[in-house]
Amino acid sequence: MAAITAAMVKDLRQKTDAPMMECKKALVAAEGDFAKAEEILRVKLGNKANKAAARVAAEGIVGVYVSDDRKLGALFEVNSETDFVAKNPDFVAMAEAGARLVAEKNPADIAALSALTVDGKSLEEIRTGLVGKIGENMSFRRFIRVEAQGRLDTYVHGGAKIAAMVDMIGGDDELAHDVAMHIAASKPKALDENGVPAELIESERRIAIEKAREAGASDIWLTERGNSFGYNNLVVDFRNIPDMLKIAPTVVMDCTHSVQRPGAAGGKTGGNREFVPAMARAAKAFGANGFFFEVHPDPDKGLSDAANMLVLNDLEALIKSLL
Repeated sequence: MAAITAAMVKDLRQKTDAPMMECKKALVAAEGDFAKAEEILRVKLGNKANKAAARVAAEGIVGVYVSDDRKLGALFEVNSETDFVAKNPDFVAMAEAGARLVAEKNPADIAALSALTVDGKSLEEIRTGLVGKIGENMSFRRFIRVEAQGRLDTYVHGGAKIAAMVDMIGGDDELAHDVAMHIAASKPKALDENGVPAELIESERRIAIEKAREAGASDIWLTERGNSFGYNNLVVDFRNIPDMLKIAPTVVMDCTHSVQRPGAAGGKTGGNREFVPAMARAAKAFGANGFFFEVHPDPDKGLSDAANMLVLNDLEALIKSLL
């Protein structure tokens, strides 16, 4: 029997990317015949892949590619069984390589993409090899290719579990990145309000109300307090109030939290309490019939929401102006 050296094991590992012990076992079984050992590994790793294929791949990442001129891009979702494998550098590299192939080769479907090659190996061969090497099932789920009318920007979140790509016409890079970030965070159903089906709007309203009733609420009140769009600000769209009144008879304007400035005070939440009265009067003009205020004799000494609090002595006059 031929002696199996560390150098032989290393060479076989470099060629096949198989685990060290698997390479040594294959060389022993092949009695030192390098080509035969490689065949043994291909069979063995292939068997691992077949066994792993029966298991569900529910974790994974999104591979992202954007061309240098930001005119062409792709997102490619690849699944694994565990979050641990989704962080593996080889797994990440496979997802990124697949995204680039999608952008540059424009495959018709997953089967066509799997047949495309990277450094002489098809993407499917790379996947099968990784399944054999790691011992977990992996699968190519879906992809999307984008040819930009403007320029592309992306946002990747949560270890690449979530990714968004934006084709921005006009604006600047910061805006494009922020829009992508908000898409990733909020999962919007449409590009604008015209794209949202009326039945979906009614369904969401109905579900929200029924959830409250199921929890024991006998009277439904809705609250407007602004939406966060980055830039350390909340933005209040007062047109929301008439729409909310169509859902429930009572709409409360949260005049304290709507003047918050998230993260604007050195990493903490700041605010502009001087706008509280104007916020209340504007809400009343749009039909709000309830108002929420946090007050304090000396707001700067407040332990929470100090920057947004109304001075207690100013409350009575404000309430009278709203009656």
